[in-house]
Order: sequence, then C-alpha cells, then structure tokens
Amino acid sequence: MNDRMAMHWHVTKARRCSSEARSPCVFGEAPVTASGYTVYYTSAEGPSCKSLATTVTSWSELVEVPNSDAEPIKEPIHGPSLPSIIKSTTPYDTIRHDTIQRRRNFAWQLASSQSRLAVSLLRQSLRPRRRPPPMAAYQLSAQLHGHEDDVRGVCICGDVGFATSSRDKTVRFWTQHPEKKQEYVLSKTLVGHSSFVGPLVWVPPSDRFPEGGIVSGGMDTLVLLWDLRTGEVVQTMKGHSSQVTGLALDDNGDIISSSMDCTLRRWRDGNAVEVWEAHKVAVQTVLKLPSGELFTGSSDSTVKLWKGRTCLHTFSGHADTVRCLAQMPGMGILSASHDGTVKLWALTGQPLLEMFGHTSLVYSVDAHSSGLIASGSEDRSVKIWKDGICVQSMEHPGCIWDAKFLDNGDVVTACSDGIVRIWTTDNNRFCSDEELAAYTDIISQYTLSRKTVGGLKLTDLPGVEALQVPGNSDGQTLIVREGDNGVAYSWNSKELNWDKIGEVVDGPGDAAPGQVHDGAHYDFVFNVDIGDGEPVRKLPYNRSDDPYAVAEKWLLKENLPLTYRQQVVEFILQNSGQNNFVPDPSFRDPYTGGNAYVPGQPSSSNGSVPKQTFKHIPKTGMLLFETAQFEGILKKITEFNATLVSDSEQKHLSLSDADFSRLAAIVKVLKNTSFYHTSKLADADMALMMKILKSWPSHMMFPVIDFLRMFVLHPDGATLLLKTIESGNDVLVDTFSKAVAQPVHPPNVLTLLRAITNLFDNSCLHQWLRNHCAEIIDSVSSCKQSFSKSAHLAYTTLLLNYSVLSIESKDEQSQAQILSAALEIAEDDAQDADSKYRALVAIGSLMLNGLVKSIALDLDVKSVASSAKDSMDSKIAEVGADIELLTK
Repeated sequence: MNDRMAMHWHVTKARRCSSEARSPCVFGEAPVTASGYTVYYTSAEGPSCKSLATTVTSWSELVEVPNSDAEPIKEPIHGPSLPSIIKSTTPYDTIRHDTIQRRRNFAWQLASSQSRLAVSLLRQSLRPRRRPPPMAAYQLSAQLHGHEDDVRGVCICGDVGFATSSRDKTVRFWTQHPEKKQEYVLSKTLVGHSSFVGPLVWVPPSDRFPEGGIVSGGMDTLVLLWDLRTGEVVQTMKGHSSQVTGLALDDNGDIISSSMDCTLRRWRDGNAVEVWEAHKVAVQTVLKLPSGELFTGSSDSTVKLWKGRTCLHTFSGHADTVRCLAQMPGMGILSASHDGTVKLWALTGQPLLEMFGHTSLVYSVDAHSSGLIASGSEDRSVKIWKDGICVQSMEHPGCIWDAKFLDNGDVVTACSDGIVRIWTTDNNRFCSDEELAAYTDIISQYTLSRKTVGGLKLTDLPGVEALQVPGNSDGQTLIVREGDNGVAYSWNSKELNWDKIGEVVDGPGDAAPGQVHDGAHYDFVFNVDIGDGEPVRKLPYNRSDDPYAVAEKWLLKENLPLTYRQQVVEFILQNSGQNNFVPDPSFRDPYTGGNAYVPGQPSSSNGSVPKQTFKHIPKTGMLLFETAQFEGILKKITEFNATLVSDSEQKHLSLSDADFSRLAAIVKVLKNTSFYHTSKLADADMALMMKILKSWPSHMMFPVIDFLRMFVLHPDGATLLLKTIESGNDVLVDTFSKAVAQPVHPPNVLTLLRAITNLFDNSCLHQWLRNHCAEIIDSVSSCKQSFSKSAHLAYTTLLLNYSVLSIESKDEQSQAQILSAALEIAEDDAQDADSKYRALVAIGSLMLNGLVKSIALDLDVKSVASSAKDSMDSKIAEVGADIELLTK
C-alpha cells in the first residue's frame, strides 16, 4: 500500500459489490456487513458516498452481527452511537494512510478469506466535528517525604491507603490524615529486605490479617509477606535466583511471583508449589485478572496468557521489553514497554490501541474505572490518556518508576528523587498555592537548565549549515540544531554526504539519579543502531569513564570488530558533550594503562613521567571474552549429542535429559551476571563439564569449551575448576592437549584460546596460568598457521594478558617467551590491525615495566617500532612511536 495514498471511510447500503464498485478497493476483498450496512475501505479515486436511508443502531451491532466470512469478535468496541455518526452532514472524511499508521488505534481481525480491515481512525473519521467537553486537569495535591532513595513501586491498599517501595530497602505504608482528608501520613515503615524493593501487592483484610497485608519482592531475590497490623514479616519465600520483578495474588490466596531468572513461582503457605519457565529471558511483570486470566510481560518484548503452566497465547507487537501490565476495565489489558509506547490488547490477543507520546522507556501503566489511563516513564513525566489521546502530562524532577490511580481518581507517583506525589482533579484537594508555586519553580528551573540534547546545550549546537562542510572520516558523527531539536548525522565517505541518523533525545541520564542499565546508574545510555536489521544496542557511559576503555569493552561485548573503536569513541565524546575532553593525568586506562588519547588533543607539558608521555602503554588489567550466544552453544551440543545417540558404538557417551536440564540451569545462572555475587554453581555442574570434555570426540569439543569459557567467569565456576584441578583431575591440561593435537580442528583452538584468556579474570587461577605459560605458548605457536582472524585476535589477547601477569610476578623467563611470540606477530604484515596492535602493546609494556628491554633491543625491536610507526592505522602508529621512545 502506498504510504502517500489518501483513504476514505464510508458507510453505505449493504449490497454485493459489483466489479465497478470493487475495483478501487485497496485490498480487493468482500466488505464486512453489519445490520444491512457495509463499511468499505476505498482509495481516494473511489465513488462518492450517497445519503443513507437507515442506520445501524450501535457499535455493538457492527461488531457482533453474524458474518460467515469474518472471525467472531467476542467483545464490542465501545464508542459513540452510530446514528449520530451516520447522520453527519459529512458522510466520510479523507484520512492519510500515514496518519493511520501513526495512530494505529482500533482494528478488527478478519478471516483470511477477507482483508485485514484497518479501522484505526473510524471514530474520528465518521463522527461529527464536535469537541468533547474539556477534562479537569490534574494538579499537585501532596508531596510525601520519607524514603531515602528512589521510590520504585506503588500499591493501592483498598480504601485504607497505599504502600510504596524504594531503593532504600524499605516498604512504607501511607494512610489518610484523620482530620485533613486531602493529606496522607506515614503509618508504618517495613524493614526486612537487604536490597532495593520493587513490586508490591495488597492482601485484603481477613481473619489472619485484620488490617490487611503486603507482599513485597526485592533485588535480594526474596518474596516477603507482611502483617500490616504488626509491621512484621510473617513469611519469607526463597527460591528465585534473581531479582523479583512482579507479584500477583490469586483468588485462593496463592502468591505468584515473576523474576529476572525467567520463571514464575506460585507460593502457598510460604512454599513454592509450582515453578515454571515463563519466557526464555527475564520476566518483568505478572498480572492476574479477577476473571482468572494470568498474564506475563518479558524482556523478549512479548506478553503471554497462561492457564496453569500452559501458555495459551503470545501477544506480539512491542519492539522492546514489556515492563508493566494492567487491567483495562471492560476491555482487556494494557502493556507499557521500553519501546516508548503503551498498548491496549483484547483478552484474545488483538491489539486494540497504541499510545505514542513518551520520549523514553515507559515503566508503568494503570487504568481507572472512568476510562483514564496513566503511564510513567523515564522521560520524567506521567501522562494521562483518554480514548488513546494524551490529555495531560505531569512533569517531575526525576524518572517515574510507577504511577497508580486511587479509587477517587487521584494519581500516586513514585519518582527517582525519593518523593511520593499525589495528583488530583478535585480543587478541594489541591495543595496550597505556596507549595504549588515552589514545585512549579523547581520544574521551571530544571527545565531551563535542561535545554540540552544528548548532554549538549542546544544553543551550542551548529546549525544545518554545518552540513555543508565535508566530514573528516567515514562514520564521523555530527549533531546539528534543527528548530528545537538536535539531529545526528554520520559522514558517508563513499557518497560524500551526511547521512541522517535521527533525532537525539535526552534520557534521564542528565538528571541526578542517572539512567539505569543492567541494574547500574550511568550518566548516559546511548541507543546504537548498527544496521543490517540488527536490534538497537545499549551503550552505557559515565562522564568520568575513559571513552577508549568503554568503546573497547562494548565492542568486545557486542562481538563487533575492534576496528570501530575510534568511531565509537568519537560518537561517545560527541554525544556526551566532551568534544574538549581532557583526560585526568592520574587516570589509568584499563586497556592501555595510560591516559585516554583523544585525536587532536594536545599533550600535557608539565612533567615527563611515562603516563603523560606514552599513549598506549603499559597495559594493565585483563581483557576478556565476556559474551556468548548460549542458544547457539546449546543447539550445537544438542546436535552433536543426537549424532552420538544415533551411533550404537558411541551412544554411551551421549547426555541424558537430566544432563540437558542441568546445562539449561547453568545457562540461567551464567546469563544473570548482575547476580554473580549471590548466585551459585554446584560440584555437579563442574562434573558434567568434565564428563563431556573428557569423553566426547575431539571434533565435538568446541561448543563445550565455549561453555567452559563462560563458566570460569563466574566466581563459583573458577573456584570449582581450581578444586577439580587440585584434586588431580586437570581438565584444562587434558582439554588443551586434545584441542591442539594433530590434525587440529580450528574451532577447538579458537574456543580454547578464548577460554584460557578468561581464566585471567579470577586470581585463584593465576598460578595455574603461570605454571603452564611456556606449554601453552609453545603448543599454540606450533599450530597457528591454521588460525582464523578471530583465533589470531584471541591469541594476541592471551599474550597481552600474559604480559601483565608476568610483569606482576617478575617472571623474566616467561616475559622473554611472551616477548618473542609478540614480536613474531608484530613483524607479520599479514596480521590484521587489532592483533598487531595488541602484540605491540604487549611488547611496549614488557619493555617499560618488565625485565626484558635489553632482550627486545637484541631482537631488533627498533625496526618493528619503525615499521609500526609508518602504519596507516593510527593506533598502531602511535604505539609504534611509544616503543620507539623506549629504544632511545
């Protein structure tokens, strides 16, 4: 369908379409009939509508009328009466298709024998042009102080009051002031969690809880049940291996919890009576409707409907994490997403309405019986929606984690500034003029101070005329001012023009609390589109970070070529407002050990100590391979296992269902890196790894070695491996010997090099690495002629880490061997730039802080430095210059 095609809606007397009438129909299918009338979707060139003789009496008839070709719609679409619509003097309106696409309101799902009839603007397009009565605006009613950190959740407790949760590890219960009904007072503070508290659910009063109860879930993986009368914990529910993200209460009193560990748990009397994997990734929220339906939302961007442990339907439509779910009375459910939208769904899975307006992640959504919807976002606003239209936006001085309606229509908001706020449309409950003026002044000053885009002052951005100046390098980023917006462009050296990337929108990173990514706060979390249909990647950054170190780590994490490092650094500096970035002279780059280098940045002239002179050496800290495609690893293990099962002579080597269940459980632990300090791995996990590595044929080892690579990054994994080695079962030596044995299987060598590189992450394995340094380097050197580019990079990363370790231990013999191996790579013109760069950094570090400078000179390191200095690659040329200085 042409996006520029204008469309008409019209209602006319029901009849079978003639060929003439049907010819202009966009979809070319039979119309949908309803009580003698037909809705056609025709092009702008279609026939004009004629006056109508009779009318359909209601929207319900239009939806529910029997039609053999259409799927039955179980729920009517509520709206104005059709008589008033059809009797309008304007029988139809012209609607631009791009408006339909943008609005995407109500739609009917028709059978495959018909078209999908989009009715997204039917109400607006057919109704008389009468403005609805204005809605009373929300105004600040009260500000409740008490929490000492971000307020993360709100739970309405019937007509008793409401509870709030916080990053300060507490739950606080608020009740109305006995005399001043518009005010709320802190009634109880519930202390029991050891980390920040998130979801809450209200337990209505009963014989057991005369004043009701509260269920809370936290980052500490616990679900706690509180008695509000005493303020004490009466049940502690343990079982989740990661943060509890959502809570719901079943009619029989069961508690249902969701978690970042991908599971749902049903708790009864403090015990988990059901546990099941609800999604393949983190479950972010759970919702139980009074009618019995159970829904979950996940980081996989879907919503699922459950009956028991069976998924009945998956709702797809969001482009990012589904963070919150809520009931829309009489219509279906609402979902809030990190894609910036709020969606309304029918219980059968049809998307009914999509609301656009937030400029950042949407964390919460709630609905009131009046039909109003409230959503809270990282963009620091709570938006009120009516009929899919944003009718008001309440600004806050921080991120909105949650927003809930009270029964009287007031809205309670949870803000990252630690303050709970209540908003009302009742002028009897408005706050005082003085308090409102003070709050307005805070917001005004905050807004004035935030006339920035991506951390840059809007007034400091160049105008569009800057796009007339060619860029300096391919991929260079430039942000220009277009009206009140900042728009990013990237220089295309092939086409010799600036390609528009898109509008730069501030997130909450410039607010005091910062943006949150993987549970940590950052000044910025950039959205990076790498193209080729790939999803947008998140790049977190703090102004105090070295952009080179951040870029390096991010590229490794995302499995992207390190040749993009300079481009990523320029992007970070441009978008963080650090074009004049001056490194702290005391700061040590975790990659190079020196100060961060920014092209064009003049060197400091005070003093001549090495860290002010050398740009890339010495290397400190370890480089790791920290990302993995676990699904691909498990798929390959499953494939190889099937081969073993089909071979009668090797069937005894195959894995059982219990083994695969254990592998899946290990993967869950390894994926949740934020909880490595609390999660555990077992002896049986290590035993399973040993079983496969020792018994499987050599050509089947590589996915298991790759699994081991990630296993040793977990503190427990490294400890278990060391324990196994000390018991006399050196699985590493055995695996290494099999992997490098002739004929060499290249995938084995690649995964083994990466796995050994990751051993450097845990100091408990450093002695093993020292003991086997010569053996590893000699064995790998003998087969490196078969290396792929990735294997060469892994090998030089291994040498780089070994250079750091040998310098720390003052092991001259190992340093000499590492130096020799690194020089061999540096002298090889066929090596890729990243491998050569790491080899040169290892050489320079060993010469500067090691014991082998004289050996390096004997091995003619001067010629290596001179050759590197003439390289077209800037970072190789710079480290070559560093080494050349050391030879003088």
